[in-house]
Amino acid sequence: MIAEEKLNPNEIIDNGREVIRIEAEAIADLQHSINEDFVNAVETIFTSSGRVVLTGMGKSGLIARKIVATLNSTGTAAIYLHPTDALHGDLGMVRSEDVVILISKSGETEEISNLLPMLKRLNVKLIAMSGNKESKLAKECDIFLNIAVKEEACPYDLAPTASTTATLALGDALAVSLLKKRNFTAKDFAFLHPGGSLGKRLSLKIKEVMITGEKIPRVNTETSIKDVIIEITSKRLGTTCVLDENGKLAGIITDGDLRRLLEITLDITGLKASDVMTTKPKVLKADYLASFALQQMENFKITSLVIVDDQNQPVGIIHLHDLINLGLQSR
Repeated sequence: MIAEEKLNPNEIIDNGREVIRIEAEAIADLQHSINEDFVNAVETIFTSSGRVVLTGMGKSGLIARKIVATLNSTGTAAIYLHPTDALHGDLGMVRSEDVVILISKSGETEEISNLLPMLKRLNVKLIAMSGNKESKLAKECDIFLNIAVKEEACPYDLAPTASTTATLALGDALAVSLLKKRNFTAKDFAFLHPGGSLGKRLSLKIKEVMITGEKIPRVNTETSIKDVIIEITSKRLGTTCVLDENGKLAGIITDGDLRRLLEITLDITGLKASDVMTTKPKVLKADYLASFALQQMENFKITSLVIVDDQNQPVGIIHLHDLINLGLQSR
């Protein structure tokens, strides 16, 4: 039975801060592992024509999966290989041109040790991430990356805490170094994250999200204000395009324009669209990024933009709320 230890709030705070201190020191000490071995690891992965295969048991396996995700999202193809599954058929995932990173705090994890000779037969480059430079793993791999920590945050030195944090940080260092070496850009990142907010901000064009066709509110310069109100109300965008006799954009009228008109006079008899419209409204072309349209609306404090073609004819309209709902606002 586990004995219950009563802790007061101050002791809980002290314990939490101690864990953060230990793990922060572990990462700070890790800077000493950024040496020629680290350079060799980056160069080996960069020059490889294959993928990066990461493997590890238990908590190390979980960290390996996270590093895989980071590598993939930053332009370095990577997969996770469970060491036990590898010994039962999944070793076929590994190709001779791949680079394998084996993660083990002790460097003596049984499943990893059993996998080593199989990998060496495949003649792949092996990178060890371990806290024991005298271990079998460290000695038999081509490159050794030291993830040793002075102490774990766990008071019994049992649960891997600081060591897994250090391993994750070193994995991030590898991924970011490779990112920079590949000249991986924000646009490249967006291409690999089309569903994310960054991907949308960097790739989604206005033409992909704008309102088109009969849904665009339109009136002409001679349209009565009564019919302007009907058009704005029926299309539910809070605005309407005003077209000249050639179908080109002459101006726009917003519901705000109408409210301001009615504050001046309730007699709208005889008034027409050209009497109320805002001439030279803000417009964009359909090939602009949707995120740029959002930026323009925020800058000019407007809620919609008319999208025009090269002849200044309306081909679409885009509304602020639609862009916000798409997650295009920067965080």
